[in-house]
Amino acid sequence: MTRVLVIDDETMILENVVETLQLEGYEAFGATNGIEGVKQAKSHLPDLILCDVMMPKMDGFTVLVHLRDHPSTANIPFIFLTAKTDRADVRQGMELGASDYLTKPFTTTELIAAVNTQLEKQAMIASAYENKLAEWRNNIFHVLPHELRTPLVALLGYSDLLIMDADTLDGDTVAEMAARIKQAGLRLHRTIENFLVHAQIEIISNDPERIAALHTFTTSDAGAVIARIARQKASEYEREADLTLDVDGTPPLALLDDNLKKIVEELVDNAFKFSEPGTPVGLAVTANDSRCAIRVDDRGRGLKPEQVANIGAYVQFERKLYEQQGSGLGLIIAKRLAELHNGTFQLTSQPGEGTSVEVVLPCA
Repeated sequence: MTRVLVIDDETMILENVVETLQLEGYEAFGATNGIEGVKQAKSHLPDLILCDVMMPKMDGFTVLVHLRDHPSTANIPFIFLTAKTDRADVRQGMELGASDYLTKPFTTTELIAAVNTQLEKQAMIASAYENKLAEWRNNIFHVLPHELRTPLVALLGYSDLLIMDADTLDGDTVAEMAARIKQAGLRLHRTIENFLVHAQIEIISNDPERIAALHTFTTSDAGAVIARIARQKASEYEREADLTLDVDGTPPLALLDDNLKKIVEELVDNAFKFSEPGTPVGLAVTANDSRCAIRVDDRGRGLKPEQVANIGAYVQFERKLYEQQGSGLGLIIAKRLAELHNGTFQLTSQPGEGTSVEVVLPCA
């Protein structure tokens, strides 16, 4: 049964609202002051809260602040009940996170309509969240096993050949197999590393202290770091001639050296992965006094608008048409790292023409 908490110091109003809601089939209960209301909200976790503004001991605004600061009550829909209709009060309540206002005196119809509206909105949000979570689980189920199994099969297969035919294999063949084993190992290592990095980013994003700590780091030789990682990626794909760099004048950046490396690594890797050998991949840096933009362009197959909108962790597109290696984490990791450092991420793409990704980061 849907639970509704009513907080009001006027006993008659409190009892009338509770009784009305109970007659409508809700599990309604009340508190006669803000302090008691906060306690009941935290202990009973209602689906909706109705709260008077002007109350002794603790007013409605303070009640809302307390509830929004507590993880278990932060997202509970909150409707103010008030005789005050001043716009400043309404604006203050909305800025604090109120869902709606009911001005006293209100009718039973108005009360029920307001309650139903907020509960329906919350149900839609919960449904959207569940759908997104189900999609995320489904993507992991389909993508991650493949990305783990494929290099593992190569590792085991070539290892078996080396063991069984060690006496008959010539040096060149052994060297080639060893190179294949290393390539598969690197791919497996990258998949596991990105999975762990993505999980760590999501943990940090909910910890204000760790976010604040990230903002204290500086990469002084940012231009050299960017160029080195880009050239390293070009070498891995044997496409050094396709890479063009313009990193002159790159200022020191306000982020950890390892995080800058990871952003550049994922952007450049993505550009090479989804473009053909012989087509250009460009990396350019532009900066002003406070912001620095790192832009990576390729002339690959590009993405459709709906694919750009749906880019996310463990999401791959047109797997049946292309051998698309990767877990879909790369761009999301770059985006989330940029956001953790008060930066921005923008991707533009045209099918058949290529993709451009720009990450803007704060200068030190």
